[in-house]
Amino acid sequence: MTPKHEKQQPAPEVRVAVIFGASPLKNAVKSPEHSNVEFVTVLVRDPRTQKEDSWHSYIDYEIFIHTNSMCFTRKTSCVRRRFREFVWLRQRLQSNAVLIQLPELPSKTPFFNVNNPHHVDHRRQGLQEFLEKILQNALLLSDSRLHLFLQTQLSPEDMEACVSGQTKYSVADAIHKFASLNRRFPIEDEERKKEKNNADSDSESSSSGLGHSDDSISRGCKASSASEES
Repeated sequence: MTPKHEKQQPAPEVRVAVIFGASPLKNAVKSPEHSNVEFVTVLVRDPRTQKEDSWHSYIDYEIFIHTNSMCFTRKTSCVRRRFREFVWLRQRLQSNAVLIQLPELPSKTPFFNVNNPHHVDHRRQGLQEFLEKILQNALLLSDSRLHLFLQTQLSPEDMEACVSGQTKYSVADAIHKFASLNRRFPIEDEERKKEKNNADSDSESSSSGLGHSDDSISRGCKASSASEES
């Protein structure tokens, strides 16, 4: 008797949606039918003037990440970075991915004025577009420097030492340590609570004193106790 061959079912498609410049809570897809969709929300925002010395100032920017991607150690994070750190990141990513044409950063001009809102916002938009494109590339997402840049406040020198194994802490340790120095994000508290309730349906629902609004997340971002680097 000829054996009957079963028709093989195609493997489920795993899609990645990169969400830019929008509310992280409103765009985070959580419904069961979209459980196979990975998303990354990235925002570059809140430019602030920092004093470097008596004569010089610079602008740094807040980088907000919210994701369900397994590529990231923390699902929600917020750090501040200045332009020259973006320059360092691009150089390091390019040196480790020579066959990839990396997106360009906004051009550095001697006429840039930290007190000119148009100049500052134009650069912010350029940095946003740079990260948008970087986060769509799976090879670049595998670079530990990118994750340290996005989810810690380590200096470029300390990031290099960490990925080279010259520190007592690993990349994941550095990311968790930075997160522990800051307020926990309400959205992560909510997700942990749901996981706990699913594991034990008889347990009482835990209550949280933290709200779950976009504003509360922003306050959590800006409550960083880590010192800013020059």
